[in-house]
Amino acid sequence: MSHVMNTYARLPVTFSHGKGCRITDTEGKEYLDALSGIAVSTLGHAHPRLVDAIAAQAGRMLHTSNLYCIREQEQLADKLCELSGMQEVFFGNSGAEANEAAIKLARFYGHKKGVELPTIVVMEKAFHGRTMATLSATGNRKTQAGFEPLVSGFVRVPYGDLNAIRAVAEHNKNIVAVMLEIIQGEGGIHLADPVYYRGVRELCDAHDWMMICDEVQCGMGRTGKWFGYQQAGVLPDVATLAKGLASGVAIGACMASGKAAGLFGPGNHGSTFGGNPLASTAALTTIAVMEEEGLLDNAARIGSLIRQLFGEALAGVAGVVDIRGHGLMIGIELDRPCGELVGKALSDGLLINVTSEKIIRLLPPLIFSDDDARELVARTAPLIKDFLAA
Repeated sequence: MSHVMNTYARLPVTFSHGKGCRITDTEGKEYLDALSGIAVSTLGHAHPRLVDAIAAQAGRMLHTSNLYCIREQEQLADKLCELSGMQEVFFGNSGAEANEAAIKLARFYGHKKGVELPTIVVMEKAFHGRTMATLSATGNRKTQAGFEPLVSGFVRVPYGDLNAIRAVAEHNKNIVAVMLEIIQGEGGIHLADPVYYRGVRELCDAHDWMMICDEVQCGMGRTGKWFGYQQAGVLPDVATLAKGLASGVAIGACMASGKAAGLFGPGNHGSTFGGNPLASTAALTTIAVMEEEGLLDNAARIGSLIRQLFGEALAGVAGVVDIRGHGLMIGIELDRPCGELVGKALSDGLLINVTSEKIIRLLPPLIFSDDDARELVARTAPLIKDFLAA
């Protein structure tokens, strides 16, 4: 009997090691990893540059505390601001922590403007985390059930609907921010038209609100650009990162710009472990490898190839609703719940995921090759066809 708290319906497999886009279990069976730890293992497994950098940093220093300056953290903040167009960064340990910081920034901003009950517009089908505030911002009743009372200060609208935000603005004078994912990951790989994102930016500017982009899943090159909002041609006031930032070492980041920059001072927020030397070194190395190996272009090209190949392999197959995504963030929507495909794929040596019951979610490492892409489609498409034909 395991003493681990039962918070996941874990699959019956334990992995021992990996190399590149392959991962091996304790029985010696190898799998093609098309999930990368849910968009985390940016460089795949055991990338030699990352392994060496982590080992060297561990030999120097793991942790000091944010009571002191941390050189590696400062270097990482500089690099992220260079890539993102943002002005400053707070480091935590996860996406939920990054989003908590964003929510606190928005509320702090509202109070400084004299808004007594600062309210954030959030989206249906959104996912922002499992802490109480991020859970309340999340648009999924299933994950919220049993944890009421939820945190107040959020108003929900349909994703992709500018008029809904306008309607809220007419009746609620406490709005201080709009928070959204450029691509809704857990919600089913949903994208909106770039016109929508630009419209949100314009509404935020017109009403003096913050625009907050949750980039936890779609950031760090996964869409083929460093950040999803760059696909949309906008610059938010706040953007949050985690998952792929350090290729598996725990880190989260809340980046601020414009009206969100300079708000927090000593004592307004903090983190014991956030941005420690080890995590910051892993993130800096991840970014360096991404630049040197051209992984943004690779994500865009391989993602397009995968969607094209699935489109060809599943053309005319009854039950396939849509194939969508940006870069290596891909969803295949079926017309029925398909969670059982995860176990079938596992048995066949494939790591995939199903989210929102009906969407096969593929999040391969950004080092995926043409051969990996062709193998993924050649092995996954028959599983989908057999499932739909049953």
